[in-house]
This record gives sequence, C-alpha cells and structure tokens, in this order.
Amino acid sequence: MLELEDAFARKFQYLRLSVTDVCNFKCQYCLPDGYQPEGRKSFLTVAEIARLTRAFASMGTSKVRLTGGEPSLRKDFTQIIETVANTPGIEKVAMTTNGYRMAKLAHEWRQAGLTAINVSVDSLDPRMFHQITGQNRFHEVMAGIDAALTAGFSQVKVNAVLMRGLNDNDLEQFLSWIKHNPIQLRFIELMKTGEMDELFDRHHVRGALIKTQLLHLGWQQKMRAFNDGPAEVFYHPDYQGEIGLIMPYAKDFCASCNRLRVSSLGKLHLCLFGDYGVDLRDLLTDDSQIGSLQQRLSDALVDKKATHFLHEGHSGMTPNLASIGG
Repeated sequence: MLELEDAFARKFQYLRLSVTDVCNFKCQYCLPDGYQPEGRKSFLTVAEIARLTRAFASMGTSKVRLTGGEPSLRKDFTQIIETVANTPGIEKVAMTTNGYRMAKLAHEWRQAGLTAINVSVDSLDPRMFHQITGQNRFHEVMAGIDAALTAGFSQVKVNAVLMRGLNDNDLEQFLSWIKHNPIQLRFIELMKTGEMDELFDRHHVRGALIKTQLLHLGWQQKMRAFNDGPAEVFYHPDYQGEIGLIMPYAKDFCASCNRLRVSSLGKLHLCLFGDYGVDLRDLLTDDSQIGSLQQRLSDALVDKKATHFLHEGHSGMTPNLASIGG
C-alpha cells in the first residue's frame, strides 16, 4: 500500500482542504482589500472531495481540516462535512472559520460529523476586532463560540494573529477569558508574504516572547499528538483553557511537519511556502482513477523540501493565503 511519506521519513496524517477561496472579511494580514474574484472559478465538487478524501485516507491520513476563504460560504458545506466524516479512516474533521455563521449552524455541523472548530478572533476589543478584520461582527462571532460549546464541541480553538501595536498587549485579557472557558487560544506569528512586507515590518511580534511570558507565569508545554498541527500547546493547572503558539520562524518548525494542502481548485501544495501546486483535478472525475491519484500524490512527495525558506525572505505562495487555505 502506498503511504504519504517523504524523503525525510515524515508521514502525512493531516490534510488541509480548502473548499473555496471566497471570504467576506477583510483581514489586514490576508485580504486587506477584500476578496477580489479573478474570473469564474469552479471549486471542488462534493463528489471530487469524496474521491480526494478517500485517496488520502487510504494512504494514512486520519484528519481533515476544511478551510477557505470562509468555508461556510458554500451552501453545501454541511454536506461536505458529512462526506468527509463518513470516509473510512478519517477520525477527525475540523474547520477553520471567521465564525460569522457559527451561532446559526454549529449544531448542524456537529450533527454532520464535525469534531473540531478553529475560529479567528484577533482581539477581544470589538473596536480593534473591527479594525483588524474590516467587519463589525465581534459579538456575532463570540455568540458563535458559545453556540459551538453548547452544541457539544469539547473545546473551541481560537486563532489570533499577533500584531505589534494592535493586539500584542492583550495577553492578560485573553488569559482572563480562557481561565474558566474550554478554549485553546492560538497565537499565530505574523508571516512575511511578499506583498505586505511593510505590514510585517510594522507589526511582527516574535512568538518566542509570548512563550517566555507563559513559562514565567507557570504554564507547561504539552506533548504533541501524531496528527496535531504545528502549534506548541501550553496548559496551566489554574486554567480551563490552553494556549497554543504557531511560530513559523522557530528553529526546527518543519521537522514535525505532518500536513499537506489541497486548494479549492484541486491543486496539491506540499508546503504553505512552496512556489507551485501539483494539479490533481484531472484524477478526481471517476472512482476508477483512485489508484492513479494515489500514485501522483506519492510521486509529488519526492519534491517536498526539508524546510521552508522564510528565514531567507522567500514566502512562496503565501501572498495567496486565501486561495490555498493558509
């Protein structure tokens, strides 16, 4: 049986699957001018997603994260969740969302088989949230988090991109929030994307600084599960919630890489910071193509590099974060 393994003996149990590149937010670090459609696009269909997931699962993938853009903008999103969740071998189905539809649909998604939710909340100050995201929807998103917990999700992960001068002094407020709430707060280090280098220079905060503060406050680091993402997770006996740090500039960040990305148009991206994608869509039209699809996936992994080249200022595909589910 073919396995998803690269030349460095890394195995890939985790697929990040973008189902659309459309988004209705205007986050400063991703789509500051809002989503700009480039011609008519035909995103992966439910049938194509089913074949793709089946191929990955049969090669060792056990976790799928559905991303965008904003995945819940698809009218058939609940059907997509159900399709992925019912694939033999898939044990976890997660999504990353801006949260604006969570209050209404969290229960429906849970019933369909969703097991985990990540929602972006870059500030607990509604005015700063509006400034960063371009949307005055803070209270809707917070209501969505409550709805997710009520629907039966044991934990909600909240993503916040660290930005100096905007939310870098909010740690105390965030810690107060998760003291009595089962939320894993994940601080994501701002990345250089090529198109927004000025934003990076103005707002970049090293995640290592937050890590030092946490350790000083008595937080302890958890062991990472085999199909977890790249976050370093910390817990504290006095807190119900947890803290995760995603630090792409940290030493050995890529050593434990276990995830691959497929874009909403069916291209495999071996790395968020890679330069190109491997087209898979021509092998997603019929069930008889599964073997050929698996072979193409296996062959593509030969080209996966040991590490990204962010330290050298090479950002690869990150200017198109929304289109490849960054």
